[in-house]
Order: sequence, then C-alpha cells, then structure tokens
Amino acid sequence: MSRWRSSLCVLIVMVLSLGAATAAAAAKAAEPSGPAAGADPKALPQAVDRAVQFLQTAQAPDGSFSGYAGPGVTALVITALLRNDRGVNDPMVARALKYMEGMIRPDGGVYQAGAVYSNYETCLAILCFKEANRDGRYNKVLKAADAYVKGKQWDEGEGIDRSNPSYGGAGYGKKERPDLSNTQFLVEALRAAGNGPDDASVQKALVFVSRCQNCYSEHNTTSFALKGPKDGGFYYTVAAGGESFAGKTPEGGLRSYGSMTYAGLKSMIHAGVGPDDPRVKAALGWIRKNYDVKSNPFLGNDGLYYYYHTFAKALDAMKLDAVEDASGVKHFWRVELAAELIRRQRADGSWINENNRWLEGDPCLVTGYALLTLAYCRP
Repeated sequence: MSRWRSSLCVLIVMVLSLGAATAAAAAKAAEPSGPAAGADPKALPQAVDRAVQFLQTAQAPDGSFSGYAGPGVTALVITALLRNDRGVNDPMVARALKYMEGMIRPDGGVYQAGAVYSNYETCLAILCFKEANRDGRYNKVLKAADAYVKGKQWDEGEGIDRSNPSYGGAGYGKKERPDLSNTQFLVEALRAAGNGPDDASVQKALVFVSRCQNCYSEHNTTSFALKGPKDGGFYYTVAAGGESFAGKTPEGGLRSYGSMTYAGLKSMIHAGVGPDDPRVKAALGWIRKNYDVKSNPFLGNDGLYYYYHTFAKALDAMKLDAVEDASGVKHFWRVELAAELIRRQRADGSWINENNRWLEGDPCLVTGYALLTLAYCRP
C-alpha cells in the first residue's frame, strides 16, 4: 500500500504542475519529482473503499446487483471489485459469484432465462469468471462460454460472408444486429478466455471494427467511409444501414464520438493491430483532437461512465501514460481521470449519471463502471 500511495503522490504533482505552467513547460514540470506538499495520497484508495461500502449496502439477498437487469451488472461489479484487490473469498464477492454460477446455462452461455441480451451477458460473465479463476475453478465454464459467444458472432454460421457489413460483429436484442459496443465486449471476452490476436473469431471481429471507423482504407471501403468525415474516430455500427448516436453528416456519413472511438481503438490493439498501423494512428489523432475527461465527446453526458471505463481500458492497452492534445498540452490521463471521478463521487460512496440513458441512472452499474476505471488509474 505504501508503494501505491507514494506513486500517487508523484502523479498528483504532475497535475499541479500542469495547471501552473504553460503547455510547453507543463510536460517538463510534470516529470516525477517527489511527494507534493499538502497533497492527499489517500484520495484514490479512500474513494474505492467508500464505493465498496456502498455496494455492500446495495447487494441483494441473492448476491446480485441490480438483478432486475439480468446478470450483466453483477458480473461487471464483481470484475471491478476483483480488480481493486477484493478477493474471491470476500463475502460480498463470494455471494455474487454464487449468483453468477446460477446463471450458467447448458448451452454454455451465462444469462438470465429468456434474455435477449444473452451474448452481452455471457461476455461480461467471461470477464468476471476470468478474474475469479485464480485457482482454475472456472476453467470449464470459461471454455463453454467461449464456444457460446463464438457461435453468436455474425459469420458464415449465419449464412453471410466477409462482404456483408455485419460480418464479424456481435449484437443483442431480438434481431441481434451487430454493433461496436457489443463487439468490443466480445473481443475482450475472447481475449480473457485465452484467445490470442490470431484467433479466427478475433480476426473476424477486427473486420467489423475496422468498418466502424471513419477511415477509408483497404480495411474499410464502405459508403460510410467514403461519405464520412474521415477523422479517424468510430461510430456505433456499420450494419443494417449504419447508425451513430452522434448523428449523420449532411453527406450521409456517420459522425464519430468518444466512447466508440476508444472502444474501436482498444479492440484493434487486442486484435494485434500495431501502433504504426494507419487505423491506430487515425484513432489516436481523433483522440488528441477530442481529449476530454469532463464529457463523452459529441454525446455530452450520454453514457458518460461507460465512456470513462472504455477510455481507461483503451489508453492502458496502448501503454500510454500521457496524451498530448491538439494544442500541445500533455495530459497524464490516469491522474486527470481519477481526479474527475473522485470529484463526482456521491456522499454515500456511489456514482450515478443524472442522465439515465443506457441505465446510467442505476448506481450499482455506474459505481461498477467507476471502480473499473479507477483500477486502470492506479499507477
């Protein structure tokens, strides 16, 4: 713990220095130089502890969190707790895992009976069981769930080939139209289940992900790539006529926005696309122009906490400690993001989005997102 706190002190110095200097001097001033006088190194771990205390009061008798929404929220919360050093024998975690075990289906999926979100729920369950699998207790569960989500992916099994815009994607709902949000969770789940970048399903997912980027290339020759802004950002889906929650351009292109851009970048990295690839360079160019820890770029507070955790995962996957924005200002994102989350934490230890879109009015879901984000903000 003392090593973590010492590192946090160093990072707080970075933020204070950035605010006091010009953009050019800030990067130099933010170099680690020792603990800051008066800075509180306990802020991040205290925020985590307060969130855990809230979740203890929010857990249902059956071990679930917001069970009305199915097992997805519970899986996400367990993953967040385990990544913040709560063990599988922690009473709260153990109860939640027992609840999740009750959702394991004979077909290998992990979902609520009758659910139309079975693919999404199973992907989140894979991430959860992987974190809890330190003694191999979930090996069989993970293997079966891996086969289940691969079977749900849009590919030859659905009677389509690579030329189809839906190819490689994952979705949910009655029609299960694929989208980038579900596909990013699929890629994470495949990776957690032990699949490498060369796995066939991972590479199929990369085909879909590449087509959701405003970057015309050999990997994306769709009409949206031609009509779009070509800014390197990502949108929600290229399938079923295309959709972006940020809207369309006058030319008929799909506008890029924050959460999907980080989702796309992260998925490409996990699929083995390197930093010198034009797709990755284009995505980073968009991020530098639209770096923001106050809002989800071009969506405001819609899906804000989903954005935060995707932002953190993507930049961590890129192994970036800082992002230099379009003005030349260097941002140590872990510090800035942690500070913003700590500022937003409520008195009872939870987080909530006043904008209820995508269930972000649910404090268990949003607190899970926040804890996941903070796990990536630790030095």
